[in-house]
Amino acid sequence: MTDDVRTDEEQHEQVEPDVDELESVRKERDELLDTLQRLQAEFDNYRKRVARDQQSLVTRAHERLVKELVPVLDDLERALEAAHAHEEAELEEGVALVARSFADILRKEGVEEVPTEGRFDPHVHEALLSQPSEAEEGTVIEVLQKGYRLGDRVIRPARVVIARGGD
Repeated sequence: MTDDVRTDEEQHEQVEPDVDELESVRKERDELLDTLQRLQAEFDNYRKRVARDQQSLVTRAHERLVKELVPVLDDLERALEAAHAHEEAELEEGVALVARSFADILRKEGVEEVPTEGRFDPHVHEALLSQPSEAEEGTVIEVLQKGYRLGDRVIRPARVVIARGGD
């Protein structure tokens, strides 16, 4: 009978370490699962950041190209005005065609002219002069050079003359 009692005690001692070992394995599993979930979240954040950075890089490259092309459009428009003043119809027609084509290309690339009607907006306009005018103070009264934006970014502000209050 003592052998039976010892066997029960031995069995109880053997079960207790198995329970402790099982609890330890569960704890380790939970820690590894937590680490894995954190790594997965960090990787998702990294992937999103890389995608944003890549889009930003593409946008910057696009912006640089457009900044270089806009002055060419200005030159074509000036040539058109000069040709128009000399009434050289064929030259005027050719330059007009080139200017329209070039403007269409820029529009397809997302370039828009900065609106210049109404009030001066320092975010999209650059005031070069202010002149007395009957127009409300701060109103754009003349555009010296068109401004352009690409998406929500101003590529070049419109250079304008604004109305000044009576002197």
